[in-house]
Amino acid sequence: MATAGINETTQFLTFRLDDEIFALDITKVREVLDYTIVTKVPRTPEFMRGVINLRGSVVPVVDLRLKFGMSATESGVNTCIIITEVQVDNETVVLGALADAVQEVLDLDAGSIAAPPRIGTKLRTDFIKGMGKQNDRFIIILDIDKVFSIEELSAVRQDDTAAGPAA
Repeated sequence: MATAGINETTQFLTFRLDDEIFALDITKVREVLDYTIVTKVPRTPEFMRGVINLRGSVVPVVDLRLKFGMSATESGVNTCIIITEVQVDNETVVLGALADAVQEVLDLDAGSIAAPPRIGTKLRTDFIKGMGKQNDRFIIILDIDKVFSIEELSAVRQDDTAAGPAA
């Protein structure tokens, strides 16, 4: 089955948001960091929690829970920041995504991934690559390049530029 570009066994980083399990293609993940203080940037969208200093680079941090209509991520012992690479206008943007907890790196073959659900025409599901199955649970496989609109990521990129070099 060729579900949204998944044709063979692929590795995914699985993580938890609330009670749901999500996954990102491992090739889009740079690293996973323990939660650290995020500096708020004024006049940014609510899901944009701020920026962190990652080895001298300013990296925007987004709250996927807010983006997906859940309550804001509360920092806890397992809270982490997944550093990802997102494509915006043929340019790679490094972005941090808050997660309640990272689960594991999981191998899923194309046969265990179903097409994303079609939920009418008013709801966006184009950012879901597919629905993986592990035991009796569904894993929502995200297409991180499509989670945010070009306008949202362009705004994040402009805020990143306006923030200047990290101290």
